Amino acid sequence: MSFHDDPRYEAVGSAQATPETLAGLETWRDLAPQQQPTYQDPAELEAVLQELRAVPPLVFAGEADVLRSRIAEVAAGRAFMLAGGDCAETFADATADKIRRRVQTVLQMAAVLTYAGSVPVVKMGRMAGQFAKPRSSDTETRDGVTLPSYRGDIINNHEFTPEARRHDPGRLLQAYHTSASTLNLLRAFTQGGFADLRRVHEWNRGFLGSNPNYHRYEQIAREIDRALKFMDACGADFEALGTVEFFAAHEALLLEYERALTRIDSRTGNPYAVSGHYLWIGERTRDLDGAHVDFLSKVHNPIGVKLGPSATKDDVLRLVDKLDPERTPGRLSFITRMGAGQIREKLPALLAEVGHEVPQVAWVCDPMHGNTITSGNGFKTRRFEDVVEEVAGFFDAHAEAGTVPGGLHIELTGDDVTEVLGGGAQIDEEGLRRRYETLVDPRLNHDQSLEMAFQVAELLTRASRA
Repeated sequence: MSFHDDPRYEAVGSAQATPETLAGLETWRDLAPQQQPTYQDPAELEAVLQELRAVPPLVFAGEADVLRSRIAEVAAGRAFMLAGGDCAETFADATADKIRRRVQTVLQMAAVLTYAGSVPVVKMGRMAGQFAKPRSSDTETRDGVTLPSYRGDIINNHEFTPEARRHDPGRLLQAYHTSASTLNLLRAFTQGGFADLRRVHEWNRGFLGSNPNYHRYEQIAREIDRALKFMDACGADFEALGTVEFFAAHEALLLEYERALTRIDSRTGNPYAVSGHYLWIGERTRDLDGAHVDFLSKVHNPIGVKLGPSATKDDVLRLVDKLDPERTPGRLSFITRMGAGQIREKLPALLAEVGHEVPQVAWVCDPMHGNTITSGNGFKTRRFEDVVEEVAGFFDAHAEAGTVPGGLHIELTGDDVTEVLGGGAQIDEEGLRRRYETLVDPRLNHDQSLEMAFQVAELLTRASRA
């Protein structure tokens, strides 16, 4: 997140929007939006939305513009993007300690990737807004009782009771206020010395000393050591390196919430979603004629779109035409999620067809969602080795096509959970029982996240030398 004495960070909302602009922000309503809550009391919902329309923005339009310029560097191969955080944030976990550990994990990963790729890492958190999740079924049945599915804390509660599973509009306000407090902490952690590169490297050395695969990563750690000592000997200003840009991202799933938190930029008269810097459209809601694509085509934030193994050349080019008609570098990212078993077949062919036609687009790998399995003892999980294999396939596909592997989009936590099989700690199926805490999708724990960063560093090093 970037906070400087800069006119790009002035407040939004004082410029006059044209009638055409305002009308355009409402056309999604006629397109049968998918994956939306079902609220029983329209008056209760309207009262909440009216309050959200009046609250201050969570982020500024100028910050979103800065991020777009950073992602343009990613698309050009001059930077690398790292987005990490919870599958679905919960209100209960928005504590200082848990947020600090998540930020720390992303910073540790970024330090390793920065050195390996010799390029800046654009750091982004699935934080301060990632409260909603699409579901494959509207209902859930337990012991003969059927209730609405849990759709994230912004909609209902995970507890399996009729009252808890009711779609509650008041949770929209709670999500806003929780996001605001999370962003305040992100600002403090990334601007107050917590992100000092020397401190981050010390954290990584602590991880390496306890990891069974230490010797595999020892060379990179020693090289970073030497680089820091060289910088220190040259009189590098480490105080200046103690602050970092850190951006907030989430899936723009709840369109009423996003619309209520859309403001008109006082500099340009353009609409921006001020719920987060970077918004993405999921695989389930990327219908070209659907409400989510329509709405996000009207705001000026940088946008991502998830692409599964069924994505075609026509899908990609039509999404570009709809979401990035002016071909603005950094405006659009494609986040591929194809699975370790399909990425080497599907992605090279897709990149060969479209990669060079859309050089302004950043290509990012989500190695989590295509690799979900159910363990023998009933846990929704993933295998660490599959996650890493998909990233390797992503890099290989781009090398084959001559395009840029731009970044990673990872579900992770800074906590010592046991939700993903494998890794240096060799979590097995019985190990999942120890600390399986996620309410939706399994996340890499702190050690698995760092182990992944060191393995991806090897891929980045090869790519940078190619």
